[in-house]
Amino acid sequence: MPRRPAGHTRGRAAVLASLTVTALVATGHPAGAAPADTDPMNRAFEQAAEEYGVPRDLLAAVGYGETHLNGHSGRPSQDNGYGVMHLVSNPVNHSLEQAAALTGESTAELRKDTEANILGGAAVLRSHADALGLDTAERADIDAWYPAVARYSGTDGAVAALYADTVYTFLAQGLRAAVAGGELVTVTSRPVSPEKGPLAKADVTAKSPDYPAALWVAANSANFAAGRTATVDKVVIHVTQGSYAGTISWFQNATSKVSSHYVVRSSDGQITQMVRDSDTAYHAKSANASSLGIEHEGFVDDPSWFTDTMYRSSAALTTYLCDRYGIPKDRSHIIGHSEAPGNDHTDPGANWNWTYYMQLVGGSAGGADGLSFPSYTTQKTGSTGTQVKAVQTLLNKQGYDAGTEDGVFGAKTESAVRLFQTARGLDPDGAVGPKTWTALLSAGTTPTLVTGASGEAVKRLQRALTAALGRTVAVDGAFGTNTDKAVRDYQSARKLSVDGSVGPDTWKALQSGR
Repeated sequence: MPRRPAGHTRGRAAVLASLTVTALVATGHPAGAAPADTDPMNRAFEQAAEEYGVPRDLLAAVGYGETHLNGHSGRPSQDNGYGVMHLVSNPVNHSLEQAAALTGESTAELRKDTEANILGGAAVLRSHADALGLDTAERADIDAWYPAVARYSGTDGAVAALYADTVYTFLAQGLRAAVAGGELVTVTSRPVSPEKGPLAKADVTAKSPDYPAALWVAANSANFAAGRTATVDKVVIHVTQGSYAGTISWFQNATSKVSSHYVVRSSDGQITQMVRDSDTAYHAKSANASSLGIEHEGFVDDPSWFTDTMYRSSAALTTYLCDRYGIPKDRSHIIGHSEAPGNDHTDPGANWNWTYYMQLVGGSAGGADGLSFPSYTTQKTGSTGTQVKAVQTLLNKQGYDAGTEDGVFGAKTESAVRLFQTARGLDPDGAVGPKTWTALLSAGTTPTLVTGASGEAVKRLQRALTAALGRTVAVDGAFGTNTDKAVRDYQSARKLSVDGSVGPDTWKALQSGR
C-alpha cells in the first residue's frame, strides 16, 4: 500500500481551513466540477484517490456522510473526530492515529488541514481494503468497497452496515455540495449493488418498543440509568455534532457515558431509539430524570443538516411523545439542550428553526404563560403573532392601554408603546426592540434575588435577561447556575457591580432598558 514519506509538504489553499456545506443531497446527474486549479477540495479528493487507489466518488461520499464536507476549523465532533473525513481519536476508534502512521502527517495537521485530512481518510480506507484482501481489480469496482466503508465507521455489525448503507445511498442518488468560495463537490448518481458479504445479515431490523416508526439499537448500559426518579414533563432537542451512525456507535461505547432516547437521521428522517422512555438517558444533566432526549444528526454551525424531512420526522416523534406522556406542546416543555437548567451546551443553536418545528408539532412557539420565548424579536406596526400579544399583555398589565390582546400591532398598540418608552426614558419610536423588551419584561416589584431564589420574580428576571443579552435564559423560575451566569454577564456588560445578586442597581438597569 502506498505510504507517504514523513515531512512531505503540499501547497494548500487557505480556504480549505474552514469549509461550510450549503447544499444537500441532489438526485440525478449533477454538473461536473469546475477545473481543478480553482477547486481545492475537488483537487484534494482527486489527488488522495489517485495516491491511495480509492475511488474518488466513494471518498467524497464517505466525507459527505460524515461531515457534509465541513472541517469545522479543526474542532472535534462529539466522539472526538476531526476534519472533512472525520478522523477519530477515542478509546475504541483510532483512525486519526492510523492516518498519521500511514501518511507521515502529524495528527495536528490531519485535524486542521483539509487536504491532509482527505489524504488521511483515503489512506485509512485503503488500509481496510488491504486488510480485507481486495486486489487491484476489486478496488476498481466501487461495489467491492462496502466492507471497507463499514470498517471505516469504527464499529461493526448492524451499525457498521447502517453506516455503509448511507454512503451507498449517496452514491446511488448523487451529491451536489457547495463549499466555501462557491466550489461544488459533486458525485454523479449511478446504479449500485454493494457486495456486503457477512454484513448482508447485519441490517438493523428490530423495531422500537416505544415508538412504532423507529428502529431499536440499545445504548450501552453504562450510558443510562434504569427507571426514573421524576415524572417525564419535557422533550429536549439536541444536535449530535457528528453523524447518525457515529452517534449510535458512540452511545454503544461504554466509555462515552452519554446517550439519548432517540437519534434522527438528516437525509431521510430515519429514527433509532436507544434508551427506553421509562429509563433515564444521560443527555441533559439536571433535566435527565424528567425528560426525553432527541438527538438530530448534524452540527450546530451548519444548517444544511436540518432538512425538512428531519424536521417533520422529529416533530412527529415529539407530538407522539407529548400525547403519550401528557407533555404540553409549548416552548416551556419542548426545549433545546442549551435551555435545560445547569447545562453549558449550545445545541440546537441559532440554525434550528423553532417556529417551524413547533408549527409541525402543533404547539405554541411561546411558553405556556404567553410571555416566555427563547428569543425576543423586534415588533412594530404591522407585526402579528404571539410576541405582539405578549407586548399587549405586558402594556395593559402596566396601565398602558394597548387595546385588545389580539396579536395585531396596530395604532393603539403603537401609541401605548410610545407612552411606555417615554416614561422609561427610551427613544419613543413605537417599536419594541431589545431595550423596550427588557424594560417591559422586567417591570414590577424589585426584590433582591440571589442563587437559590425562586418564583415569579425570577421568571421576570429570566425573561428580561433573555431580551437584554440576546440569548436564551431558561424561564423556569429557579435562580440556578445558568441564571447566575446570565446575571453576571449582564452586570459586567452594563458596568455594574458583578456579584450575581439582583439588587436595586441591577433592577434599575433592567427596567430602564439598559
